[in-house]
Parts: sequence; structure tokens; C-alpha cells
Amino acid sequence: MTILFSSVLLMLLLSPFALSAQEAIPDSEHDYLVTLETEHGNIILLLFDDTPLHKENFVKLAKAGVYDGIIFHRVINNFMIQSGDPATSNITPGWEQGIIPPHVPAEIDPQITHRRGSIGAARYGGERNPEKNSSPTQFYIVQNERAAPHLDGEYTVFGQVMSGLEVIDIIAGKPTDDRDRPLEETRISRVKVDTVKREDILRFYNYSYK
Repeated sequence: MTILFSSVLLMLLLSPFALSAQEAIPDSEHDYLVTLETEHGNIILLLFDDTPLHKENFVKLAKAGVYDGIIFHRVINNFMIQSGDPATSNITPGWEQGIIPPHVPAEIDPQITHRRGSIGAARYGGERNPEKNSSPTQFYIVQNERAAPHLDGEYTVFGQVMSGLEVIDIIAGKPTDDRDRPLEETRISRVKVDTVKREDILRFYNYSYK
């Protein structure tokens, strides 16, 4: 199916600040950092507390391995890159089909806009999806320096890139066919979820929690 619109920083994940998921869960003192590993480098994501349904779903699927081995199947330079389709994986699924819900309810917040590095949930549009429910797996990352304000209020933005914007630029710059599919595949080899102290995210990424 076609859906739209479908260093110091890296050291944080290898430092004593990083905790295992068994030691702590996200709370007032801890949060998740999600790492998408690709051949061009890593993209590190922070998922928003303001979109708890999307955050919980993405982390659950990532930990289960749903995103391992998939490709960025839709790329539009100076706009966004899209991934999240389990059907594009080159790895034999080790997860249960039932782990993927039919959709994720929309969590559109007018205060959260599409800026460079924003992570949004793809979805069906039009009369087929009047509630603007999100795809359970597919997501896009805004690459445009000038953001993507025309998507504001239409799609759920549930995270932000903390590190790896240069990797996104490389992927976005690859030649594509007339359906915006890259001629040369870029795969997410693995998705890693780390539990980290919020104070260290603030310190190393200059990110401010509300």
C-alpha cells in the first residue's frame, strides 16, 4: 500500500549514562533514545511524551525487531524520507504478526510542527481515514531545511532527530524512480532502543523537556 507522507553525541549511548531497559523504564528521570543503524551512519531519535500512543507503539515494535532490515522505500529530496514497511525487510521475521495494531489513533498537536528532523506517522488520507489515524509502522523524517508546514495539523509528529541529519541528507539525495522509490536501497540494519537519563539528553543534545 502507498502511504504518505508518507563525537560526543554518539558517545552518550556508549557511556555509563546509558542504562539498559531492564534497569529503568521511561519516567520523570529517564527516556528512550532510538538508534536507526544504516550503512551511511546512525540516526538517533527522541520520541515525544506528548504522543504516548505513538511512542509506546514505536518502541514496542522496535524492540521486537519489526524495523530490522527494512528499507527507506519513499524518498523525496528537499522534503522527506519514509520507511517502516515490514514487507521490505530482508530478514526472516522473528516477531508475532499480532504485535502490529491495525492503526494508531491520531495524536495531532498544533504545538508540534513539522521542522527539519521531525518524525511523523504516515497514514491514509481522504474519506478512507477521516479520523487521520496513523499507520501502525510507517514513518517519515522531514529533511527540508525550511521544514514542511503544509503537513502541520494533518499528520501526527511524534519525535525528533537528535543526531544524524547528515545521514538523512545522504539518503534523500539518492536517485529515485517515478514513484519516489530509491534506485539503490538503503536499509535500516537494526533499530536499538536505549534507556537514558533525561538530564543527560538535555546535557548532550541541548534538548529541553517541557
